[in-house]
Formats: sequence, structure tokens, C-alpha cells
Amino acid sequence: MKDYIKVDEWKIIEQGFNPHYNKISESIFSLGNGRMGQRANFEEAYSGETLQGNYVAGVYYPDKTRVGWWKNGYPEYFAKVLNAANWIGIDIVIDNEQLDLAKCKVSDFRRELNMKEGYLKRNFTAKTANGKLVKVESIRFCSMAEDESGAINYSITPLNFSGSISITPFIDGDVINKDSNYDEKFWDEVKKETWLTGGYLQMRTKKTGFEVATGMELRVLQNGKLIDLKTKPIEKEKYIAAQVVLQAQEAQTISIFKYAANLSSQNHAAGELAAKVKETLSRISEKGFETLLAEQAAAWAEKWKHNDIIIEGDDSAQQAIRFNIFQLNQTYTGEDDRLNIGPKGFTGEKYGGSTYWDTEAYCVPFYLSTADPKVTRNLLLYRYKQLGKAIENAKLLGFEDGAALYPMVTMDGTECHNEWEITFEEIHRNGAIAYAIFNYTHYTGDEVYLIDYGLEVLIAISRFWSQRVNWSNDKKQYVMLGVTGPNEYENNVNNNWYTNKLAIWCMEYTMEVIEKVKRKDREKYEALIKKLNFDEVSETDRFTDIIENMYFPFDEEHHVFLQQDGYLDKEQILVKDLPASERPINQKWSWDRILRSCYIKQADVLQGIYFFEDEFDIETIRRNFDFYEPRTVHESSLSPCVHAILAAKLGDEDRAYEFYLRTARLDLDDYNNDTEDGCHITSMAGTWMAIVQGFGGMRVRFGRLSFQPFLPEKWKSFSFNIGFRSTLLNIKVSKEGVYLKNLSGTSTSVMVYYKEQFVRANDELLVEA
Repeated sequence: MKDYIKVDEWKIIEQGFNPHYNKISESIFSLGNGRMGQRANFEEAYSGETLQGNYVAGVYYPDKTRVGWWKNGYPEYFAKVLNAANWIGIDIVIDNEQLDLAKCKVSDFRRELNMKEGYLKRNFTAKTANGKLVKVESIRFCSMAEDESGAINYSITPLNFSGSISITPFIDGDVINKDSNYDEKFWDEVKKETWLTGGYLQMRTKKTGFEVATGMELRVLQNGKLIDLKTKPIEKEKYIAAQVVLQAQEAQTISIFKYAANLSSQNHAAGELAAKVKETLSRISEKGFETLLAEQAAAWAEKWKHNDIIIEGDDSAQQAIRFNIFQLNQTYTGEDDRLNIGPKGFTGEKYGGSTYWDTEAYCVPFYLSTADPKVTRNLLLYRYKQLGKAIENAKLLGFEDGAALYPMVTMDGTECHNEWEITFEEIHRNGAIAYAIFNYTHYTGDEVYLIDYGLEVLIAISRFWSQRVNWSNDKKQYVMLGVTGPNEYENNVNNNWYTNKLAIWCMEYTMEVIEKVKRKDREKYEALIKKLNFDEVSETDRFTDIIENMYFPFDEEHHVFLQQDGYLDKEQILVKDLPASERPINQKWSWDRILRSCYIKQADVLQGIYFFEDEFDIETIRRNFDFYEPRTVHESSLSPCVHAILAAKLGDEDRAYEFYLRTARLDLDDYNNDTEDGCHITSMAGTWMAIVQGFGGMRVRFGRLSFQPFLPEKWKSFSFNIGFRSTLLNIKVSKEGVYLKNLSGTSTSVMVYYKEQFVRANDELLVEA
């Protein structure tokens, strides 16, 4: 655990430069706008430890899978979001000495992420080897208003000399991915052009053929006055720059304004990219830096109006939840149904930037409540449009008749995870995708989605489950063999309770939706079953038979659902009895030892209880929670939030708060010693869930919102906004009670502590504690 980030309600602040923490800070201070993003690398040269990262959403490379033993059905590649052209670079040379913080004496260093207004600011004073002292300030952002653009204001002031300063803003496309399987570079140059105030570089990805034009336009002020910029254009392979040499005067500031654009062939014809990037550069440079910055602040103000959480009495918790919300909003905006949410977002390369089931299980609840319904709808459409690939994926594994197995990891719908126990066995991901359809329609009431898209996906998923089970003559029930549940510290197990539960729920829900669609639009239903060659009678009979005869492992002694067959054959040593020196076990133990242990990486049985809590009485939930949590090491960032929500439901407020703290500052304090690889973006949605569904006790019951809140002991109050079916509510929980404020023009009723409360349009009321 690190403790170097200063606490502030609206800012992330690093005071003083510690090069050992630099890669961690590059992750934490990352920027994005849903269309592009970047790690918080320095603009000037840096020869110290760094992980360079500039990313363009949806642009990826199929890096050939690297395995020792190829198996039938194995993915041919691992799709990776690419490190794209570096557009932030500004090389500074002071009297023939390059400014490089790894080689200078650095003082007054401060890095500040302003979450309220969406920009990164950095200040420092540097003393070169030759004794030259300069003060530098940089401000940059990825524009929310101009989402293919970014801007930098980089100012340098000589403090103890007058002399020559060479300034070379550049775009460098000769970049690599640290995680390249074969140390391959993934970009080829298409063309480039320079002019006196800028230029562009157009690159094409190998194999996939995506093209990205990255351009820059420059303005330079000296002592507050715009200079007639006459640069020396520089062109090299995969590189352009514009050099200007100025005679700097002591105490006079030179300001470089660098306007940049990243345009992709995802959104523009490849042949038009050059013209479009010039057009974009002209538009944003004419607006000017201050106007762009004001637009950025306005865009973020609108976002915070809908999804801010305010905590009184705990500045550390306040900073943490805003950081999590900030990163979620700059990772995904929901404007494009071809895009999704990678586990690291725009903050690093790990996990390839690809889509996992994290989106459906953890991110969907956040976007449902804090954004327009179309945002979540686009996440569902992303999967719908990849249904054909999911059917192909299932066919590769031997399934037939339109069965679909969605990929564990994907960019375009093709499975690209390269570990067999995940690729072939962690099939519960199918259930998460079905559950997201339920979650969306249950929350929004949008049943048209079921008619147009949802039922088609559900039938394909249910077909998969009906083929994946088999009849056990021994048990006289259906079983599911050779799977991996959410607890990836178990592989190739039989009858994982969570997977079996999801399978029958999917089939039940599919049949429920069939009846609903038949009632609402018989014509579309008949067209769909014809398209799918779906035999309703025989196939639903098969679903029903499986549902009624599915085997679930259960322990009569403890009265708990067994995680899988044979789980109690393992040596039952609780986590509290593990020596601290042996944790985390994923870094200290062999994989063989982990697989033979009883330890649980993340919620498994409890994930199912969280999804389907209404099916279980409180004592069943308590027994399973008290049995499994002491065996859970929480070595997945996705684990604490589910435990926080269930602990809150059980009235265990202390443990709920403990689990919240584990997830809220996971990256800010580098709990798992892995933040340098990137932030845990999808688990950040779990932090929001821990507050809203955990402390706020929010659920949707019978088409309306219900709350069972409690106030953590250390907090004076907390409040959050919830968008629900044309209403926007602010819920504030304090010692006095629960304040309900209707911020919309539509009256609504909600349940608070099981009692109905009617809140008129633009009105508020207090439900006393």
C-alpha cells in the first residue's frame, strides 16, 4: 500500500517527485474522453521508468497467441488496444542540454488531476547539470466537447539565465506495446505532412488495417505575446516535428499551445483522414485553449450534475468515490455501440483493453442509474451485433443449432483469451450477458428491446446451456462438468453452483420473455423463430426438463450451497489463519498449491446470491456469506463490492464499510501493487455499487425504486443522484433521516424502509430516521 496521494475532495494531488512511483502516477492521472485517452506521461523527455500510453478507442491488433500446446478451438490471437502515436511530446533543449527529469534536480513538483473540470496540471522547477534553473507548468486534457481532440498549454520560464531554448513539439508513431507477444511493432506509416505551425502523421495497423491520422497545430507566446512562428519542420519515419529556437529572457515565460487531433478510420473514410484532421485542427486552434478548457469544464459539470456522490465527514472517501466516477466517465460515454469498457480503460495495456463480462456484471448498474438509457442500451447492442461471432465460437467448440457462447475476451466478438481453463470453461460469462438484458429492461421498462434484439440473444444463450449440460445416470439429474466459476482459483470443476444457477435462470428468463414478446408483437415473434429455426415446443420442453432436474451441490451440515462438487474435500484453513507473509497467494504460492486450496479469489456462490437475492431468505444469505467470506482472499478487484452489498443487506455495517474501503482506494493507494499497469476501471463501478446498493440499499421492486439505507459511522451524510424512468432523484442519508429530492418535472413514488413515499415534481421531503 502506498500513501503519497494527497487528500482533496475534487483533486488527485501528487506533491514531490518520486521516480519509483512514476508509473503508478501515470496510471492514476490518466485522461480520456471515451474516444481516446492517455497515461499521464510527461510532455518533455523522460529517460526514467515509464510506460508510454496513448490509445484510440476501437483500434486494436490481433497479436498471435503464444502458447506451448495448441488445442482445438483455441483462439488464434489476443486482441489488444494499441499504444498509438504519441501526440503530447514537446522536446525542450536548454543551451544544448535536454530537459529530462531523470537527469535534473527536481523541486516544487506537483501533479494535479482536476476531476471537477477534467484536466491534468503539472508544475515543477528543474535544475540542469549546467546549473540552468527553469520553472515549468503544463495543463492538458482530452476534450469531451471535441472528442477527437486534445490540447496542451506548456509554459517554461528561465529563472536564473537568459539564453537559447529549443522547443520541438512532435508526433511519434514509432511506438510499441509493452505486452507484445513477439516484440512486434503494430503500425505502418501511410503518409505524413508538415507545415510551419504543425503537421500530421497517418498510420495503419498491421493485419486489421485501421488507419489513424494524428495531427498537431501550434501557437507560441513569449512574454504574453503571440510570436510569428517559423519552425523548422522535421520528418522521419513514423515521426514529424516542428522545431523553433527562441532566445529566452530571464523571468519571461514562453508558452507553447499544442492542439492535437486523433481521427480514426472507424469514424471517417481512410482517404479523407488527412483533410479531416486538418479541418479539426483548424477548428480547435481557432477556438483557442481557454475556450476549449471552458467547454471541458461545462461538459464535466453536466456529468457531475447527474452522477456525483457527496460524502460529508470523510474527505478520503469523498476523493476516492469521485476518482472512480471520473475514470468511468472518461472511459466510456455510450455514444458509440461499437465500443465497450476494457478493464484498464485508457490507463494501461493489461488485459489488452478488451471487453470482459465485467461490463455486464458491474458497469451496467452504474450507467443505468447515472446516464441516459441509450448508454446502457448501446452496451447491450454491442453484444447483439456480435451474436453471429458468439454462435461461431460455440460451433468451434462443438455446439450446434444456433447455440451461442460469448467470448471471455473480445474486441469484435471473436474469442481471444488464451488460457484454456478460461476460454473453454469460464462459461458463466454467457449468463452475465443475459442478466444484463434483464437488468436493463427491469430498470428502464424498455421491453421493445426484448422484441427487437434481446430475445434473439437469450434463445441463443439458452440453446448453449441446454447442450452444455448432460444427464447423470448416477445422480438422476442434469449436471455441468468441467467449468471454471468466477473464482478462478478453481479450474475444471464439476457443478459450479453459480454456473448451474445462471444456466437454469437463463432458460427460465428466456421462456418468460418468449411469452412476453408473443403477447406484445406476435408478428415479430413469428419472424424471429423462423429466422432462428426455433422449435418452441420441443426446445422449451427441453429447457423445462433441465430446470426441473438440475443438480445443485449442497452441504447438509453447514446448510450452504457448495461452490462445486468436492469443495469440502479441501483442507479448510480460513484466510485469517494464513500468515501475512504468504499473501497475496497469487504472488507467493505455486498454481498447483492454489488449486488445491479452499481459497476463493472473488465472489462465486455469493455472486449468484447477489444476482438473485430475492430468491433467498435472509438466513440463507447469512449462512452462505458467513461460510464463504472467511475463505475469500479478495485477490480480484471485483470481489469487495459484492461482499459490501451483501454485508449491508445483512445489517453488518462494519464489514460493509471495510469492504467498501478495500475497493474505493484500490488504485489511489496501490493496494495490490499493480496500479502501475493501469487502473481497475470496471471494478470502479463496483465502488459506486457499494455505496448506492450497499449503504443506500437501492433496488428496483415492482417497477419503482426502493431504498434501505444506513449511514456509515464515520460519515455525517452521503447523497447520490439516481436517474430512473424519466425522473432524477437526489437521495441524501443523514443522522436526521433520508431526504428525497425530485429534480425532475415528473412526480414519482419510492419505497423507503418498506414504506411508500410520494415525491412531487421538483419537490422534496424528509423521511425521519
